[in-house]
Amino acid sequence: MAEDYFASKESLKTNQGEFLYYSVGRLQAQGLTQVDRLPFSIRVLLESVLRQCNNVEITTEDVLNIASWKPKDAVRKSFPFRPARVIMQDFTGVPAIVDLAAMRSAMIRLGGDAKKINPVIPVDLVIDHSVQVDFFATPDALQRNAEIEFQRNRERYEFLHWGQQAFENFRVVPPSTGIVHQVNLEHLATVVRIEQFDSGPQVVFPDTLVGTDSHTTMINGLGVVGWGVGGIEAEAAMLGQPLDMLIPDVVGFKLYGELREGVLATDLTLTVVQMLREKNVVGKFVEFFGSGLDGLSLPDRATIANMAPEYGATVGFFPVDAETLRYLNLTGRPADLIKLVELYTKEQGLFRTSSSPEPVYSEYLELDLSTVETSLAGPKRPQDRIPLGQMKRKFHADLVAPLNERGFNLSTNELNRNVEIGTNGTTAEVGHGSIVIAAITSCTNTSNPSVMIAAGLLARNAVDKGLSTQPYVKTSLAPGSLIVTDYLEKAGLLDPLAKLGFNLVGYGCTTCIGNSGPLSGEVVKGITSGNLVAAAVLSGNRNFEGRVHPYVQANYLASPPLVVAYALAGTVDIDLLTEPLGKNQVGEPIYLKDIWPSPEEIRLEIAEFVQPEMFEKEYSNVFTGNKIWNAIEGNEGELYSWDKASTYIQEPPFFIGLTPEPAPIREIVGARTLAILGDSITTDHISPAGAIPADSPSGKYLLERNISMRDFNSYGSRRGNDRVMTRGTFGNIRLKNKLVPGVEGGYTKHFPDGKQMSIYDAAQLYKKEGVPLIVLAGKEYGTGSSRDWAAKGTQLLNVKAVIAESFERIHRSNLIGMGVLPLQFLEGDNADVLGLAGDEIFSIIGLDDQVEPRIILTIKVENGDGAEKQFQVLARLDTDLEVEYYRNGGILHKVLRNMAGF
Repeated sequence: MAEDYFASKESLKTNQGEFLYYSVGRLQAQGLTQVDRLPFSIRVLLESVLRQCNNVEITTEDVLNIASWKPKDAVRKSFPFRPARVIMQDFTGVPAIVDLAAMRSAMIRLGGDAKKINPVIPVDLVIDHSVQVDFFATPDALQRNAEIEFQRNRERYEFLHWGQQAFENFRVVPPSTGIVHQVNLEHLATVVRIEQFDSGPQVVFPDTLVGTDSHTTMINGLGVVGWGVGGIEAEAAMLGQPLDMLIPDVVGFKLYGELREGVLATDLTLTVVQMLREKNVVGKFVEFFGSGLDGLSLPDRATIANMAPEYGATVGFFPVDAETLRYLNLTGRPADLIKLVELYTKEQGLFRTSSSPEPVYSEYLELDLSTVETSLAGPKRPQDRIPLGQMKRKFHADLVAPLNERGFNLSTNELNRNVEIGTNGTTAEVGHGSIVIAAITSCTNTSNPSVMIAAGLLARNAVDKGLSTQPYVKTSLAPGSLIVTDYLEKAGLLDPLAKLGFNLVGYGCTTCIGNSGPLSGEVVKGITSGNLVAAAVLSGNRNFEGRVHPYVQANYLASPPLVVAYALAGTVDIDLLTEPLGKNQVGEPIYLKDIWPSPEEIRLEIAEFVQPEMFEKEYSNVFTGNKIWNAIEGNEGELYSWDKASTYIQEPPFFIGLTPEPAPIREIVGARTLAILGDSITTDHISPAGAIPADSPSGKYLLERNISMRDFNSYGSRRGNDRVMTRGTFGNIRLKNKLVPGVEGGYTKHFPDGKQMSIYDAAQLYKKEGVPLIVLAGKEYGTGSSRDWAAKGTQLLNVKAVIAESFERIHRSNLIGMGVLPLQFLEGDNADVLGLAGDEIFSIIGLDDQVEPRIILTIKVENGDGAEKQFQVLARLDTDLEVEYYRNGGILHKVLRNMAGF
């Protein structure tokens, strides 16, 4: 607890009794800060260190550093952050629990107590990433997809059952409940928390969290500070290790005005993403303020906050206000909790009103909401926003024109292919721009009644007008929670959606993470035979290359009603503002404007059909309501019994042979380049989550173990097996390695012989030869998902350092967490400027046990004829604690050594 020096303890009297809280306002009274001008998000961080001051790692200096936050500071100091809880999903959660199980095994080998490896703060894992869209456009698609999900993932689910009984403070939300971020928003998050420490009084404090999914930031819309981290950082936090971070700059984003009729929260979010990417807010907090907040519903705010990873920010924060309280009531939170939230946040200066003093920010942006227009984003980056009226022109410019430049000289109609759909002999033409996937999916939009109701109303209007979806479009509806289907059903909107093929397929991320399932064989044949640029339109947050489906090159993010509209049109090669979607029964053209619902219609439907009772009912048994899940049997005991024959769960090699003391830091000498990569390399490029190709190293591994292709499942589902994941690292089918120009996929050249082979095979050959490896990259390296396997796989390929022009926040931390050195080219330098071809020998000079944060190191380069040159790089070990993690070979290695008493 904090020292009396701060005199910060206060009493809060409520109808539930008396609580203790640590008042940041008292620091202002003592002249230590001007709290009411601090950004709201900084106030939450200040409360955290104040309350936990002198708990080993957190000191009075940390309190004073945050209390003295200034808008502009040339050097930001680091501080330790202890979140109140951790949240996970199964793709990242399974490997995290595998790591904890492996740490228990290692603890026994080191002669320690295995039970020391146990979460000390609450951890919730929501299973939402496993369901695939195998069945669609049929009434039984939901049931059939759920059945096959349990069949495919039996081993993983048995393992999680073991984790439930082996670890304290660990709960699992079963499949078919909802998407982790929506479940968190609608139920798990409390805004304020109550805990009793030892035998003292109950303490009330802000709910804070980190999650093993980058879109954990969705909870920022509820006034909760939380963000995504890699699994290894989350595991360290679970075990009591504070997260080491720099006190952030905070960008203030002023919203004012009102959205125009027909413009939705998705359109606003895509506009915000574009603006903030251009601003470059990587590693910064973004906090929204201004009169425009008063007109934004909480789900609208959550939609914007959700996509913080897409605009690069650590958080996209909306302070607690009257709308927060309204949403807590709408979602069935207890009345006592809502009252406590109001009382506490007002007393603590965390409650925003229209008369609140405007905080001071490091930088400012502003947006007049009335200027936002209906938009999509694509074809491969979320920040590439396209106004609806420009979609047809942009599709030609972005995708068709480059084909012509490569000598194809084709119009979008010249390569059309007739394909037979289904078993009834229906035929249709597909060509460039044909939409083969239309998916209402993801946490971003399916949490928001305004856009989901809009999609249902548009579908109803389309059916009434006699329109239907094109037969080659794979349609799907995967809501973020059970509540969505409750209100759609009560409003009579599930049926018209189903009539257009948008039947329920599951409650999970599905298409947004690449679990889009197979396309019709005839559709695939049409795409491949014509070398067609097929398209997908989804209401998701990510559209990176190779993510949605291997046969779909053009992927566009859009609001749910636009997804339905494009499914009706069947192509992105259309101007929906001027061209008809189709014709009615008498041959009259029907336009988008004819079926687009009005804002008043949407408001009335929400007011009538979205009710607190729905939330109370669906979440009353959220941890125990799935009978199939409850019937699963798994191992018991404090240690996991590793099965060497399993293709899903294996003991990872990270802690095998761990020594009590780390090896000394040494220079990296004689390294070869595994890959030279460009800008915006995502964690999907580094560690794919979707389908496993049969001819890939991972596919061959599974086939050798008699796993049939239909049972491959996905990379994401096999993250508990390092053998699969290491083989899949840099295995994205759209990866472009400059060492093999003109080739896409996970290939490289081995030097000095120059032979082309898979990246995995080359890494194994280099390892046999005793040659360390590096990767060269451009700007924004590691953007996208928080997946720690992008760092784990890199380390297991024997990559010792990544040299990039810039790093995304989470991936840089993950690299350090796995003992891989992130190095940044100095301003103006990159592989091209320095004339690096990739066939050179690299040595990293200046690395030793005296290494300090952000040290400048020298890279010595020797080319094939023996000529040498040098350049300098910045070591992106930003804090003393990150240096210590690197020294130990990773975060968990340090934690394990500490817990074993070394």
